[in-house]
Amino acid sequence: MVRAAIVRIVCACARFHWTVIGGGAALMALAAVFDVTRFSINTDVERLISQDLPWHARQIALTKAFPQKGVSAVITAPTPENAEQAANELAQALKKNPRLFLKVVQPDSGDFFDRNQLLLASASDVSRTIAGLTQAEPLLGQLSHDPSLRGVMNVLSFAASQVRQGRIKLEQLNWPLTLGSETLDDVLGGRPAAFSWKELLQGHHSPAEQRRHFLEIEPHLDFAKLQPGAAADQGIHQSAAQLGLQQKFGATVRLTGQVPMDDQQFSVIRDSALRDTLTAALGVLVALWLALRSWKIIAAVFFSLVVGLATTAALGLAMVGSFNLISIAFFVLFVGLGVDFGIQFSVRYRAERHDQGTLHRALQSTAEKVGSPLALAAAATAVGFFAFLPTSYSGLSELGLIAGCGMLIAFACSLTLVPAMLALLNPPGEAAPLGFRFLAPLDNLLQRHRIAVVVATIGIVVAASPLLLQLPFDFNPVDLQSPNSPAVVTYRQLQKDPETSASDAEILAASIQQADAAAKRLGDLPQVSRTVTVNNYVPGDQDAKIAQLKSASGKLRAALDAGNQPAPSDEQTVASIRNAAKALSEAAGNQQGAAAGIARNVSALLTRLAEAEAGLRQNAEAAVVTPLLFDLDQLRGSLSPQPISIANLPPDLLSDWVLPDGRARVEALPKGDPNDSQVLEEFAAAVLKAEPSATGTAITYYEGGRTVTRAFIEAGAFALVAISILLFVTLGRVVDVLLTLVPLLLAGAVTLEICVLDGLALNFANIIALPLLLGVGVAFKIYYIMAWRAGKTGLLQSALTRAVVFSAMTNAIAFGSMWASNYPGMSSMGKLMALALLCTMGAAVLFQPVLMGPPRQISDYGETRADLSEAAE
Repeated sequence: MVRAAIVRIVCACARFHWTVIGGGAALMALAAVFDVTRFSINTDVERLISQDLPWHARQIALTKAFPQKGVSAVITAPTPENAEQAANELAQALKKNPRLFLKVVQPDSGDFFDRNQLLLASASDVSRTIAGLTQAEPLLGQLSHDPSLRGVMNVLSFAASQVRQGRIKLEQLNWPLTLGSETLDDVLGGRPAAFSWKELLQGHHSPAEQRRHFLEIEPHLDFAKLQPGAAADQGIHQSAAQLGLQQKFGATVRLTGQVPMDDQQFSVIRDSALRDTLTAALGVLVALWLALRSWKIIAAVFFSLVVGLATTAALGLAMVGSFNLISIAFFVLFVGLGVDFGIQFSVRYRAERHDQGTLHRALQSTAEKVGSPLALAAAATAVGFFAFLPTSYSGLSELGLIAGCGMLIAFACSLTLVPAMLALLNPPGEAAPLGFRFLAPLDNLLQRHRIAVVVATIGIVVAASPLLLQLPFDFNPVDLQSPNSPAVVTYRQLQKDPETSASDAEILAASIQQADAAAKRLGDLPQVSRTVTVNNYVPGDQDAKIAQLKSASGKLRAALDAGNQPAPSDEQTVASIRNAAKALSEAAGNQQGAAAGIARNVSALLTRLAEAEAGLRQNAEAAVVTPLLFDLDQLRGSLSPQPISIANLPPDLLSDWVLPDGRARVEALPKGDPNDSQVLEEFAAAVLKAEPSATGTAITYYEGGRTVTRAFIEAGAFALVAISILLFVTLGRVVDVLLTLVPLLLAGAVTLEICVLDGLALNFANIIALPLLLGVGVAFKIYYIMAWRAGKTGLLQSALTRAVVFSAMTNAIAFGSMWASNYPGMSSMGKLMALALLCTMGAAVLFQPVLMGPPRQISDYGETRADLSEAAE
């Protein structure tokens, strides 16, 4: 019945080819219009996984309670003062644009930290700082009274005079002169210059974390665009440029976080899409030419493919509204299987054209022989994809729905548009029979030793099966992104420091007290480096620190509040510079050693500065005096602290840790390298064991990987069962079902074993290759089992093998071209797809005919030669 219906359809389409082609063109046009007007990709990764999963529901609840900002601006500068001033200016500028920046938070800078920097420090740091300030009181008074380059030079002259008078040693000026030498070198060399009074007081250069500040920014996102945060990204960089942060402070602004990383990921995909598409198209054309040897037949296959693809896209948009980052892969799957159906039909047509002579008789015979195998392959493949529907991986579920429908559309197009186009174009007949006759000796050899081949093949695969236990799954989505994208580079650099690692775990506790208790439990875990709650911003020993600071304030207040002198003229500044140069030269005298050498070097640099243009002296003043004024203001505020409590924390800071209803957030950071997937996995597992309600980035990566893996296992099991039932209903024999499925399972096992040996980890991107392996693999195996049931022999040298080999080659070239993509996720997908196709082709072409052996004798089971002759050779 199926064969007769297919034959009638093919013959009718060939007879009324203009009508069919016109209808196909009209359908393509309507679908294309619908696609263009309705096409959209929802780039919200939160929607890829079912929100009903407990771990995902917890993450969503936490995100709603404490919205993720999405963008982290990392401001770095040569000195702590410059970094903080740049962060302050950028934050104020962004807050003036609430349309683009919904929220801007300074988690480590701003007025609160300026006023309380000493109160938030450790008791030992407070004591050491106060001692240093008390000792420097005379110098503070001079600098506060004359905060200019002249004042700085006068202080330097005073210090040099103390050396000459023997009150201090020249070595005590070694560090200040070293800093001054570096700054003067940059000023006189025309390079951006900076000077840090904090570093002068510390006695060493500041570590990187003190020269870096963050802004946490919640941008407006437009999910209708490929790069939802592009406008915010541009706005931040434009603000930094307009403020002149680089020129004033030597500051750089880098962006990282989920939004810029996703945007740059989509940009990489977009930029390489044209090149990858052209490469794939050229490769497919070459493979099709080798398979079909006729541009007219290739045109027929391409027309069918384009109509089917446009129609499937339109149907998909109608069903799901917009594609997601997973379901968009239906394009790849449709091209692969659509080309396969077209090649199977066209290669059989070429063989029949040689045997039958005329076009219409060849088309009728083709329909009789490949119609049922194609129908069964399309049905089995569609059922396999529909098996993805019940999974909790929403992205995969939608892919299964669209791809399943697409397989039926591809089958329909192959049986209608391909014969219609062939009838219209009427390609010339074949001069010689098709197939790979040169493989006849290998075919005979394999059949003679089939038992040994089957046992050896299965034995090797089974022996290697323990490798499957070592199959890695990289659940860190950052590993899929271009390592050269600025956001990823910044992210990786921050990940090296546990204090700035984004791979945290979080808990939403019922109260601050419960948050502190949970933090203590997590802090005891060996996998946790430290925990943070709102109480980390409420320092201990406040009373003692405040008493120390008030005492110091009484001693230093007069020095800090000294009235300012009028700004000096350039002539006065030059005179002070010359005096300082002379004083240093005299202090060095005839002494030997490093300190004397540095003093003489600074003296020479100051002499050059005094003789230079006034603009260079202005640059020197900006480099030295601007941070001085900033530090003096900070010092005045920090010497008059008020007790810190949760109640008087800044609203922006408090809202990041405590909700109005009293619930509080706990953050835990991993111990070890956060870039190591194994470290993150152990960290997430340990945290979940101690606190089952935990969520956060590390937990999301960990649970997301487990969910995706479980979804594919479930989908694979569902698909295998559904395909088995369909095959049994169609083939009527359990043995034939096994002969179809065993090579498929073998190909899957070999593919994954090679992945382990090659070090290719499964990830969120390349795991899409497994549905392709299932779809193409089932189709290939069905073609061979149907031909075998029809009594065909010499399958390795047949036209069927030619069709299968070139179908696999076409797909391998198309998908393998992604291997060269700049996007690591796409590259790994192309690599695994090419590997899967080669394995499934090998299992179908070399192993399945040997496994099946000679065709069985037709019994009274219900089969007849007439029933089976429809199978492809």
